[in-house]
Amino acid sequence: MKTLRVELGDNSYPIVVGAKLLDQVGEMLTPHIKSKKVLIVSDAFVSARYMPAIQQSLETAGLDISTVEVPTGEESKSLAQFSRIQDSLVANQLDRGSTLIALGGGVVGDLGGFAAAVYMRGIPFVQIPTTLQAQVDASVGGKTAINHPKGKNLIGAFHQPKLVLIDVGTLETLSQRDIRAGLIEVIKMGVIRDQALFEMVEENLDAILNLESATLIEMISCACINKAEIVAKDEKESGLRMVLNYGHTFGHALEALTHYNRYRHGEAVSIGMNCAAQLAKNLGMFSETDFQRQGVLLRRAKLPLTFPPDITPEALCDAMYLDKKTLGGKLRLILPTRIGEVVVRDDIDDRHVLEAISQCF
Repeated sequence: MKTLRVELGDNSYPIVVGAKLLDQVGEMLTPHIKSKKVLIVSDAFVSARYMPAIQQSLETAGLDISTVEVPTGEESKSLAQFSRIQDSLVANQLDRGSTLIALGGGVVGDLGGFAAAVYMRGIPFVQIPTTLQAQVDASVGGKTAINHPKGKNLIGAFHQPKLVLIDVGTLETLSQRDIRAGLIEVIKMGVIRDQALFEMVEENLDAILNLESATLIEMISCACINKAEIVAKDEKESGLRMVLNYGHTFGHALEALTHYNRYRHGEAVSIGMNCAAQLAKNLGMFSETDFQRQGVLLRRAKLPLTFPPDITPEALCDAMYLDKKTLGGKLRLILPTRIGEVVVRDDIDDRHVLEAISQCF
């Protein structure tokens, strides 16, 4: 087990990474809970596997537990499901000292976190991420949101958790597709700031995909340390934190155009990273060697690199302008200069963007 920390002054919190941690969830969460009332938000898939044991553990610790179950999938990041959670918070009389626990993947974390952020102007919440994507990225940093039909995560707030509890054993229930899709966030972190992490994935890909606990704990901890350092320096994404969006501007546009139901988030980001790297290479910023190195690792992980034929470069480019990173009518793109370093650019002409997109079909 490893314990890390996100240093944000009064909003600081620990990240605990290990195996078989859910067996100790009541004991581990109690120090971070002010009042006895707790609402657990989960989805149908996760709830069936973990809710009874977690609920029992928390009740044994003396907590008053209520639960909300949302449908599995990105479609649950909606106003309708957000409203259901608010109704449950009110019906169960949770107050400002009560805690919301988000038990699940990135969808549940984003949705539950946003519900906690706005209920009574903000109540404490805890993240128990059960997917790789959520463990290495979505659960750390306090970004919470729901989707709008025109764009991903357009309605949201920054709201830091009190604790992130990561049990690598939860990954054993995931499909290989979901493991691979989650791995993109680790590869992304390697490209944007940590060449050694990128090399770790290159050298240990088989062990990672075989879910070897020691390797997973080391890799997830390393990814979380990187994320924690970025968040500590730029909590509200006013500068440095924007680099975490590498591949996401293209990827979010693709998800919106395919109605959030064709690609896993990580698959869309993989395509977006390939397109961003292609653009950087076209501009002479990124070497052919590093471009191929990123592409080889994505292919080894069996992640997609190309856009589907039923959308157009023009439609994708238009959708990118609805992304949250757009400022003053200009696209802010995260582009790599080498493995381990990226820059933020807002001066790229649309014709260059369209050219790169066209090369990724």
